[in-house]
Amino acid sequence: MIEIRWHGRGGQGAKTAALLLAEVAFKIGKNAQGFPEYGPERMGAPITAYDRISDTPIRVHSNIYDPDYVVVVDESLIESIDVTAGLKEDGAIIVNTQRDKAEVEAEIRQKGYFGRVYTIDARHISIHTLGRYFPNSPMLAAVVKVSGFIDEDVFLENMEASYKHKFAKKPEVIEGNMEALRMALRELK
Repeated sequence: MIEIRWHGRGGQGAKTAALLLAEVAFKIGKNAQGFPEYGPERMGAPITAYDRISDTPIRVHSNIYDPDYVVVVDESLIESIDVTAGLKEDGAIIVNTQRDKAEVEAEIRQKGYFGRVYTIDARHISIHTLGRYFPNSPMLAAVVKVSGFIDEDVFLENMEASYKHKFAKKPEVIEGNMEALRMALRELK
């Protein structure tokens, strides 16, 4: 079983990305959970979401305390939240940032995490492909690439089907989201 913890802010799509990831995992025959941790969240407030993906039935129904992967949708949370808490040393953290990877990696090391660190500029990707800042699609592709739990082509095929359903009344945004996924798979550092 792989466990993923998402850190973002309300309105950035971390919850939606976690739910989409669980949906794709389920579609390919995996057992999956995708859920947010609710509190008094509002637009801009820190939020946490989770994914569990397994080949066998998932019998645990709690928050994730020792994740294999952490996805940081808003890098400012690194300062205010211990995003590496419980993160397995053989896992990885993926940070949405415009900063140099070495700089982000040094900051993560200062927090005491010495596992793999990946960065992606989800702002650039989403503005380039969608015309607005929606970091969830690039971050979703990044966690798929890092975790390797699904073939990238199978992932893209399933995401296109999900987007066609989700955006049935706004089909003009489907190709932009698909391009955001493809670009993120290419640009992850």
